[in-house]
Amino acid sequence: MGILNLTNNSFYDGGKYNCLNNAIAQTQKMLDEGASFIDIGVASSKPGSSIIDPDQEKKLLFPYLKVLLKEFPKTYFSLDTYNSVVAEESLDMGVSMINDISGGILDPRILSVVGSHKVPYVMMHMKGTPKDMQDGVYYHDVIQEIAYFFNKQLKKASLSSINDIILDPGFGFGKSKEHNFTLFKNLNHLKSLSCPILIGVSRKSMIYKTFGFGPDQALNGTTALHAWGLERGAKILRVHDVKEAKECIDLWLELQ
Repeated sequence: MGILNLTNNSFYDGGKYNCLNNAIAQTQKMLDEGASFIDIGVASSKPGSSIIDPDQEKKLLFPYLKVLLKEFPKTYFSLDTYNSVVAEESLDMGVSMINDISGGILDPRILSVVGSHKVPYVMMHMKGTPKDMQDGVYYHDVIQEIAYFFNKQLKKASLSSINDIILDPGFGFGKSKEHNFTLFKNLNHLKSLSCPILIGVSRKSMIYKTFGFGPDQALNGTTALHAWGLERGAKILRVHDVKEAKECIDLWLELQ
């Protein structure tokens, strides 16, 4: 899953693709490099970010989305949103999947919207909101608490007739570096929930803070975690760097 950030303040590539020509060129590049999905988002979710208003999200998103859907009619576009009205209008336009960082918590109506459109749903775990998720974060048992969250939300999703659910444990979303690595080490425990697992560790702080540099130098560490994530049961990698991730997947498949 290639990431197309259309925001100025994303933690890594903010401002790179928020003009139409750049967004089209980056989409084409990721598809050429082997992306199966393109995940579009206009709302920053880095720590400290505020919740985006649906009207503002639509104003920022739709000029890009309309063009991208027309330019790439055979591409599976995923929309990174937690606002149900934005999800609903985007699905009506032709988006193929919804990626919700709140797992149905910030706007519960999003579950019924996804269910009525019969599309896949990425359910992510986040403790709190982007604004406060890293403030004094605490878990008694990070694995058990995330599994409990998913069990609860999966039941709600089932009641909303969502049939295809992908689980994202939410690395960096309301978790310390230690929580992230504990979760990563025990990722295969989530396989018991019988849903495909997506991981989003691309260039994140759990990598670069380990070495004391920034996200711009975190590609090698990202690739290493991708390989170990595949070994632990991950089925989808959400990435900034598609070529390197696809090579990692292809080599892992050869090993199988």
